[in-house]
Amino acid sequence: MKKFLIVGIGNIGKEYDNTRHNVGFQILDYISKEFQQDFETVKYGQISKFRIKGKSIILLKPSTYVNLSGKAVSYWLKKEKIGINNLFVISDDLNLDFGKIRIKTKGTDGGHNGLKDISKVLGTNDYSRFRFGIGGNFPKGRQSDYVLSKWNSDEIAEFITLETHFIELFKSYLLEGIDITMNKFNG
Repeated sequence: MKKFLIVGIGNIGKEYDNTRHNVGFQILDYISKEFQQDFETVKYGQISKFRIKGKSIILLKPSTYVNLSGKAVSYWLKKEKIGINNLFVISDDLNLDFGKIRIKTKGTDGGHNGLKDISKVLGTNDYSRFRFGIGGNFPKGRQSDYVLSKWNSDEIAEFITLETHFIELFKSYLLEGIDITMNKFNG
């Protein structure tokens, strides 16, 4: 059976709910809801497990906070015996306009501390990632405040309309592969 680890990067705690840095958690919530699965608290995070057409899926919301995401990712890859080629990481991206999507099979961390830590712990940048644009509309030196701030009402409304899009992207990745998914959803 082929296994996949789908990681949503975010911060635990109510104070971080609906913040820009928690895009990964929010998208995993949409996916788990679509497949009628709940998350359970486990070592280094919360997971939700289910199957799709002979594939075993593990959704992971690390409890190690964004900047230390690598510890949780490494632990669950080893525990579940999942190869790095079946790792898919979802994160926010300041360098993309709000709502833009970038899917890649490898690449730099782009200044994202969660991706930086995952790459450092795994010893490679060669893993698939899905970056969701949150825009960079903040005063110089206020990046941290911006990513940890709540979505505004317009962003919330637009983000909610993308739920079906996120689910289709996820299904495409699992059933059609990363290359077709990049061609269909990048932009």
